[in-house]
Amino acid sequence: MAQAIQTLPRERIAPRIKRERWTPGRRREAIAAYLFLAPFLFFFLIFVVRAVIQGVNVSFYDWNVLAKSHDWIGLKNFEALLSDPLWWTSLRNTAIFAVLTVGGTTIVALTAALAVNQPIRARDFFRIVFYAPGVLSVGVVGIIWNWMLDREFGVVNYGLSLFGISKVSWLSSADLVLPSLSLVTIWWGFGFPMLLFLAGMQAIPEQIYEAARIDGANARRMFFNITLPLLRPTLLFVTVTQFIAQFQVFGQPLFITNGGPGQASTTVIMYLYQQAVRYLHAGYASAIAIGLAIIMITLTLLQFIFIGRRGESN
Repeated sequence: MAQAIQTLPRERIAPRIKRERWTPGRRREAIAAYLFLAPFLFFFLIFVVRAVIQGVNVSFYDWNVLAKSHDWIGLKNFEALLSDPLWWTSLRNTAIFAVLTVGGTTIVALTAALAVNQPIRARDFFRIVFYAPGVLSVGVVGIIWNWMLDREFGVVNYGLSLFGISKVSWLSSADLVLPSLSLVTIWWGFGFPMLLFLAGMQAIPEQIYEAARIDGANARRMFFNITLPLLRPTLLFVTVTQFIAQFQVFGQPLFITNGGPGQASTTVIMYLYQQAVRYLHAGYASAIAIGLAIIMITLTLLQFIFIGRRGESN
């Protein structure tokens, strides 16, 4: 059979796709589309592309915001960054926070989506409740959880005391501050990934599940053999966007712990903010931003390689 297929002309195996001609109607549609995109592209070029180019340029200078002239220093900002212990501390904190938050958010969002996708009573109410924290601002979230996790008067410690558990220093312990901030962020942000997983589940044809039930598959096997493989594109999107978002975390540690205790919850963006605003070292802050961007791009490509290729192989 394979030899017979090889002897067939290429056009019969995979007929060539004829290129559609650009008719006047299609040309007018393309022009209209570009005109609608023009305002966005204009502001994108001015406020994003130009800002990125300027940031890269500033990173090569000893750029003090208040100085009238700036000295060209080449790669010295990047050399100083590689030997800066606070940079490595903030990067480690950010990486730990991102891993905890992305993993927790994905698991909680997927579990919640499975729950509200079932034909249960008041499931629309639960969908609203699960999504509701996401509409709060980071300042409100910080105030709420700063009070709830307070060692002396917090609701969380009060609840633990009912079971005979002693008070826990959630925000003043160097070992617990990052997991605590991660839990706060998971509670705040799992609603939108839940909706993405829910949309992905509802796009799976019901006939596939019916065939699996006829074959005797239970709920566990259907989840791991049907739901999870078919949700892989959604899973890739959620993990990539979550990693990008969590590596830029700023508001939660700023409002809840202010980077403490010590430097235990200082993130890269907080360190960048300190260098740019507090110490006015714009050149060094730009080098920090470029270093973070390189790390985020690398992690994104790795996720596409490992999750995307595995999805194609299945």
